[in-house]
Amino acid sequence: MTLNQQSTIELSTATARLFFSARTDVGSVRTVNEDSLLAQSPVFLVADGMGGHAQGEVASQTVLRVFDEHIARDLPSTPERILDAIHSSNDAVRDLSAADDYGTAVSGTTLAGIAFVDAGDDVGYHWMAFNVGDSRIYTWTDGVLSQLSVDHSAVQEMVDAGLISTEDAEKHPERNVITRAIGADEFVDADVWLLPALGEQSFLICSDGLTKELDDEAIARVLAMDIRLDVDGRSVADILVDEAIEHGGRDNVSVVYVASAFD
Repeated sequence: MTLNQQSTIELSTATARLFFSARTDVGSVRTVNEDSLLAQSPVFLVADGMGGHAQGEVASQTVLRVFDEHIARDLPSTPERILDAIHSSNDAVRDLSAADDYGTAVSGTTLAGIAFVDAGDDVGYHWMAFNVGDSRIYTWTDGVLSQLSVDHSAVQEMVDAGLISTEDAEKHPERNVITRAIGADEFVDADVWLLPALGEQSFLICSDGLTKELDDEAIARVLAMDIRLDVDGRSVADILVDEAIEHGGRDNVSVVYVASAFD
């Protein structure tokens, strides 16, 4: 699946112009793509079905269906509606599992994304970022790539506790163990950020199939090209996915890149 589109959102005092590209690929090793993505203004997200679990592909697709049902297209959403979509997604994914399922029999998925929201008269328009699991959200500002989300993973907890280094985490045998997921518990605990929508802003959302193959420096080199399409007609998302596959493509790879401007 590949997308390269733009959309406009008419606001009371300005027009928000969104340019986005998205691609998901099964990779070089897996036979089933359990990743799903949504790139549909005003919401952009990646869901990575829990590998090795029952119905991982269905779980990630269920999240997309719920968001599509909850969020009106090409209009600012609200923080409350996004939170409702997250919690409704958790309920819908839990419904995929039987009451006596446990461990690897439980359906689940990560969820990472951003949404353009109207946070109210006193707060104004914002980008709302949200994350459950180890898919990631990055910001790209003035040539600097910064990870906004924090991985909900066993190795990240070890890094935070000072037990292992970031470099050791990339090779740790528990590097694929996540500590939060949509569908894993009755109540989902999502990390949420509100970022004022100002000037030109760019975001990268991806599954761990990208970050397993490319480090932040390699990702930043692609974003620094500052292109919509290269000479081969490839978008930013295409280039990143292609490079991840060239480096091994050991997992499904999904990328959504969003650039916004206001006039």
